[in-house]
Amino acid sequence: MFKLELIQNLAGHKGIVWNVSWHPLGKYFASCGEDKTIKLWSKYGQDWAIKTVLVDGHQRTIREVAWSPCGNFLASASFDATTAIWDKKSGEFQCNATLEGHENEVKSVAWSPSGHLLATCGRDKSVWVWEVAGEDEYECEAVLNAHNQDVKKVAWHPSLDILASASYDNTVKLYQEDPVDNDWTCVATLHSHESTVWSLAFDKTGERLATCSDDRTVKIWKEYKPDNQEGVVVTDREAVWKCICTLSGFHTRCIYDIAWCHKTDLIATACGDDIIRIFKESEDSDPNAPTFELLCTKKNAHSQDVNCVAWNPSGNQELLSCSDDGEIKIWKFTEA
Repeated sequence: MFKLELIQNLAGHKGIVWNVSWHPLGKYFASCGEDKTIKLWSKYGQDWAIKTVLVDGHQRTIREVAWSPCGNFLASASFDATTAIWDKKSGEFQCNATLEGHENEVKSVAWSPSGHLLATCGRDKSVWVWEVAGEDEYECEAVLNAHNQDVKKVAWHPSLDILASASYDNTVKLYQEDPVDNDWTCVATLHSHESTVWSLAFDKTGERLATCSDDRTVKIWKEYKPDNQEGVVVTDREAVWKCICTLSGFHTRCIYDIAWCHKTDLIATACGDDIIRIFKESEDSDPNAPTFELLCTKKNAHSQDVNCVAWNPSGNQELLSCSDDGEIKIWKFTEA
């Protein structure tokens, strides 16, 4: 038996808290929301408290924040159609670059594992890939128009420059740069969900992907690379992604977010029924047809929709959540 134990309840934002993001070291985190501010939280003794408040970077709601792999930069995506890049080269966090190009709301932002690329997506149905061109300089590498509806989320493969996006059009797309002509292209479209795909997360190998949807299911996808026959060189671009598992019957409303811990392999989901659920792959399950167990259900985790869940990257089994109720909560996953 397992449980989610509430460590601390944090109230610092006014209105909806949309997103929380751990610093790569797991010692502090950022949050953002409807109040157009970013708050950086740090631990003082046993308690978490606001360390810094970042303002004046955006004119409208901030939808998502993401730390660079090196931990020196923070990117924020906003409904004002811009993405801001923050750093503390001056000694304090400041917005030193603003990425413009999306026609309206930017919904998600993510750094590549190398930190040399940044991806954004938005309501304008597009996914943008940006290259870090120099100090405070970012150049648009590609504008990808593979989706035909609002794009909700972007996420990078944990070790390769492979990008995934989730959309209101019920699909997930995967993109790679062609090594010959250097053009970014859509290399796979994942069809199985019956409604909006809200979020996605790679496992630690990058060979599997978890997606969550308004259809109240979680799907696990696996990459299959074709056999190398008769000496023919087979590239990653020819890989096929297949849905190998569907978790249904667990969630009663839309699933807004999913987080796959790379240290513990635990999967957490954030749901519109105000519940956080924790899953893990069953022991001895078939890798091509895996089964996942529901380890823990935290009812009334928040008083309204749970918007985001995030595992501490240190692997200490701390989980962050945030909600429409304006609160951020820190949980510890333990044996009951």
